[in-house]
Amino acid sequence: MAPLDATHQGYKVGIWLKNARAAARKAAEIEQRRAEAPPVGSSSGALSEERRDQLEDIDPSWCPAWPVEWQRAFHLTRLHLEQGGELPTEPGVVVHQGEDLGRWVRAQRLGWDKLTTVQQWLCEHILGIQPATENEKPRPRTSQADKWALNYAAATQYYQREGHLKVPRKHLERIIVTEMDGQGPEERELKLGAWISNQRSRAATLTPERVEQLSDIGMRWAS
Repeated sequence: MAPLDATHQGYKVGIWLKNARAAARKAAEIEQRRAEAPPVGSSSGALSEERRDQLEDIDPSWCPAWPVEWQRAFHLTRLHLEQGGELPTEPGVVVHQGEDLGRWVRAQRLGWDKLTTVQQWLCEHILGIQPATENEKPRPRTSQADKWALNYAAATQYYQREGHLKVPRKHLERIIVTEMDGQGPEERELKLGAWISNQRSRAATLTPERVEQLSDIGMRWAS
């Protein structure tokens, strides 16, 4: 699986293979159109069946259905294992021909559901890669709306306990939250004092609904 800039004895093999893959895909498209609504136009620029067979004799996966960059990383990882190396699982551990194999392996594990069935089979049965467990998957990023709601809940808790919203600038408020994915509950520590100060300074940009919500729990808009 040669990279695009690969050369052999001065010949640009990488570019030649790229063009051959494009010609193979064009041939496949023509064949599909011919089966669906014959006749079709010119087959100029399409790879002949004979030449495709010749290339497949060298490497059956020379023109995969998925990105060739994926196939190249897969091939390099397989070579690394065949040479006695261990499966890299962390970025920066094994870099071969410019490919960070550990970063690629981790991406396959975390993005398992986005792989095709064939890609999953290749990863699992050829390389020994297993999909990431739920505990290994990173949590989805919290949206700005969710962050605001979380801080508002902390402000409400503070108001219900103290009877006002005169929160010291450095105050940290601890609240118990349940994650959207059902995980938790867990304790969070929020910089409520800084958040209140920021809302006050940005009052002109807040929606009327948010201004009303904060006013209802004792927000003093003038510092």
